[in-house]
Amino acid sequence: MGKLAKFIYFIVFALGVSYQAFAQVPAGAQGFRNPNGEKQNSPYAKLANVKKEYLSKQLNLTSDQSKKFWPLYRQYQQQMVTIRRLKRRNSDGEADANKKIKNDLYYDTEMVNIRKRYNEEFLKILPPEKVSELYKSEREFNDEVIKQLSERSERAGN
Repeated sequence: MGKLAKFIYFIVFALGVSYQAFAQVPAGAQGFRNPNGEKQNSPYAKLANVKKEYLSKQLNLTSDQSKKFWPLYRQYQQQMVTIRRLKRRNSDGEADANKKIKNDLYYDTEMVNIRKRYNEEFLKILPPEKVSELYKSEREFNDEVIKQLSERSERAGN
């Protein structure tokens, strides 16, 4: 198993263990939120930190690039997550199939527009090779997380 696979497996395992531990915390006592509004100990925040570490290693950013890139990348991720959530709600909510299709196309178009807009911004900070590596590394990371979760689910008998 490759180093990335081992690293991702460890993180997914740690997230699984910590996720079960959250079930023992009484409501309202789940901890403080960080300045971005997410819980510091949430599995999502931990996974985001692991992704940042992985991307940092893959991109090998200079300190100047890093200072400019990470705030922009967080904005990009937040906008993409927002659109994905809206798209998911659209799939769950609407009864009118025509409206669902129209909304789905709208959300897909918005995701493409966000990628285009941020691609231009990333190119102002990073050379094209690193922007290309960013997208490649994101796909690899996401694929590995899905693979690890799938394997974990199979082992659990789900």
